Amino acid sequence: MNQSLKYLTILGFIGALTACGGDSDSSSLSGGETGSVSVGLTDAPVDSAQEVNIEVAALVLQPSDGERRRFELEFPEPINLLDLQGGSFESLITDEEVPAGNYNWMRIELGDDNTVVNDSGTHLLTTPSARGVQTSGFTVPAGGQVSLTIDFDVRKSLVDPVGQEGYKLKPVLRLVDNSETGIIEGTVAGELITQECGDALTPDFAGNVYVHDGENAQPDDIGSANEPLVAVPVEENGGDYSYIAAFIPAGNYTVSYTCGDDLIEDDQGEPSDDDIDFVGAQNVTVIAGETATADFEIQAP
Repeated sequence: MNQSLKYLTILGFIGALTACGGDSDSSSLSGGETGSVSVGLTDAPVDSAQEVNIEVAALVLQPSDGERRRFELEFPEPINLLDLQGGSFESLITDEEVPAGNYNWMRIELGDDNTVVNDSGTHLLTTPSARGVQTSGFTVPAGGQVSLTIDFDVRKSLVDPVGQEGYKLKPVLRLVDNSETGIIEGTVAGELITQECGDALTPDFAGNVYVHDGENAQPDDIGSANEPLVAVPVEENGGDYSYIAAFIPAGNYTVSYTCGDDLIEDDQGEPSDDDIDFVGAQNVTVIAGETATADFEIQAP
């Protein structure tokens, strides 16, 4: 992942946010109780790209029984997702009153002005459908509020097709309740990074930390039978190295460090089975609303 832009990580945060000029296409709610929902967009830190720009046009909510809710969004220009890191977010809608109950999905509709900017220039980013990207279902409580997280994992979703211009999205999404998520963060010893990365270590790449579900999990690459929940890059700041994995559902996880190159597809466009060395695997428990710490130190021989 340090030498080629095969994937990025993008998360969507839904919480106590500020409205962005969105209006529903329905003038009134259907009968019955209501609740409120807020939606925003954020990005986990990534490597190998200067910009990932998406034109967000609308947000659509599909109830399991009732009228579809569509919110038109007006942004002056495409959103550079790489500006939304470390807990920053871009608001989509805030405390919008909608019918309470179960919803089949939530969809972000995208326009045509979507691009990826890297060292080789600006490249078109196309989506598989004009309808945009869609999540799983959720519930709006009667008389209450719901804050969710759309995990738009472009690290697993962005593909550079062989012999074709630009990049394509094959969306990998998950939806979680933000009130049930926490953070994993920590440091990585410079000596360990030097040992593991060797010549691959650059000012822009210092390896990645993988988060796998469950205690004592066997770390493996993206696309494997035991792929990570998320993989986040290690960043350098004043000679110190650290990482943040945000919006992680409460539970038990195994975190590990690697400097391996985890590609999504090989040169033939087939899923890539990468042989990656992971070090420092350790168990972490995430508690909702709290921050768990997992540091990686070099091990004595």
